[in-house]
Amino acid sequence: MKRIISISILALVLFACGQNTPEANQKKADALKRRIVKMERQLEQIELQATENGDQRVYPVKVKALAFESLSREIEFSANLQPWEEIYMAPASPGKITQIFVEVGDRVKKGQKLVKMDDTQLLQAKIQLESLRKDFGRLKTLRESGSVAEQQFDQMKTQLEVTEQNVKFLEENNLLLAPYDGVVTGKFFENGELYSGAPNTQAGKAAIVTLQQINVLKASINVSEKYYSTLSVGTPVKVISEVFKGEVFGGEISNIYPTINPLTRSFVVEIKIPNREFKLRPGMYSRVSIKLDETDALVVPAIAVIQQEGTNNRHVFINNKGVAKKMQVQVGQRFDENIEIVSEQLNAGDQLIVAGQAILMDNSKVNVIE
Repeated sequence: MKRIISISILALVLFACGQNTPEANQKKADALKRRIVKMERQLEQIELQATENGDQRVYPVKVKALAFESLSREIEFSANLQPWEEIYMAPASPGKITQIFVEVGDRVKKGQKLVKMDDTQLLQAKIQLESLRKDFGRLKTLRESGSVAEQQFDQMKTQLEVTEQNVKFLEENNLLLAPYDGVVTGKFFENGELYSGAPNTQAGKAAIVTLQQINVLKASINVSEKYYSTLSVGTPVKVISEVFKGEVFGGEISNIYPTINPLTRSFVVEIKIPNREFKLRPGMYSRVSIKLDETDALVVPAIAVIQQEGTNNRHVFINNKGVAKKMQVQVGQRFDENIEIVSEQLNAGDQLIVAGQAILMDNSKVNVIE
């Protein structure tokens, strides 16, 4: 490189000298020679410094001693909240609606009136029942005196029992009562309309009103089969809703399905979530966390873990007597600014480089600073 620069400058000198008098050219040549000597000395210093430093550069870093911490293992799932119970209230047979006592959003108590149907058939059945009871009473008296055949008496008794059941059926379907405390979530008819029995809801069911129990909610999640022997009914869970940031709702596993889906290799787990204050609502998106067990793990600052560009490979650097050693790791749970790492090469007490690691290479020399 020095030769190239020297030759280039000398060529310029000779070119310049050819343009002036010998005296002037001599002065210019002497000045240029001095400049060339100075530049050559500078180049020598640069080359010497590059040769001496080269791979011997020492990088300042900060370290932190690795230590195992006790962690609570948790698995997290996304889920949509569902009512604990939902019922589509409708009579067993079509008929005219006399009155609907509730509106959407009303909270009702168990046994409260919801819908009253036209009672024409019920009244007719009751009249028929009273008539049969009188006839049966007379027939029973005649039977005791031996004036009526046993067969005739049995036929009358059967007819009376059938009519009693018919009246009971009509009474149950004439007045619909709330089977539990809940909230009316749908109303599909108005007073005076005819209920036909045809499906009229999104669920494909027929209903005049729908009722949901929401003082307790549930959520269904699909859990990997590897956790099947770990979970049990009663295991506590945490439920977090995006609507109530920072608030955690408690719950527990209420049911574990007994079969594994062969396609997804998972099983269904139902979560029971108390909702006494009615904050949570069916249909809300939530995250469900289930605590499994406690284990010892290495937790390090997340900035100490470097991901190789274009891959999913991650590594850290360990200070080994002034030399940076690259260690491949896998990541686990994240805790705010910290993250769990897994590697068979790492041990408690190793000096993890937590600052200055971004520019390091394997076997780079380092100097630990406070």
